Amino acid sequence: MGFIISAIIFLILLYSVIPYVLSRGLGVNVVKRGRDLSKIAFTFDDGPNPVYTPILLDLLKENEVKATFFVVGTKAEKYPELIQRMHNEGHLIGIHNYVHHSNWFMAPWKVRNGLKNTAKVIKSITGVTPIYYRPPWGMLNLFDFMRRGKYKIILWSIMAEDWRTSGGSEKIKQRLANIKGGDVILLHDCGDTLGAESTGKIVGWRE
Repeated sequence: MGFIISAIIFLILLYSVIPYVLSRGLGVNVVKRGRDLSKIAFTFDDGPNPVYTPILLDLLKENEVKATFFVVGTKAEKYPELIQRMHNEGHLIGIHNYVHHSNWFMAPWKVRNGLKNTAKVIKSITGVTPIYYRPPWGMLNLFDFMRRGKYKIILWSIMAEDWRTSGGSEKIKQRLANIKGGDVILLHDCGDTLGAESTGKIVGWRE
């Protein structure tokens, strides 16, 4: 019995924790920072959202800023007009998987099918096959970690924690105060994801 328990623990570590440490901690097989130190990257996860995404797109257009959106496949299917607008306005569109579930708790074939389905949705709307991928919460499993060449996995160097209401916009400004060239900044354009704290308003974008 002890051997079986040890084997199960080892498999869990191999499937989830070890790839997480190698990718998030050491940056193995992922991109956490850009090489061009004259630029920074704004990235937005979890959308598209019919309330937040249009306002964000308006602000990006107003300030002539291009961003990367890691979209959820089911939401892209529901709001194709927002995906089309992102594309038309020159933003990059990547995959955040078909549903916003942790890859640690999904079988590898379900993750693979989610990527395939989301890529298909994005291509059907924009005509472009996505090449960038960010798993929900940055939680790579072993098969994500080994899937080299198919997608470029993008994590981040700065997390704005914009899903938390405590501290408001001042907290976000403080977290973004020390941006350096090459930074990849993690933000969100959706407030209904597990763990997000909804305020009923958009905090800080016009303050």
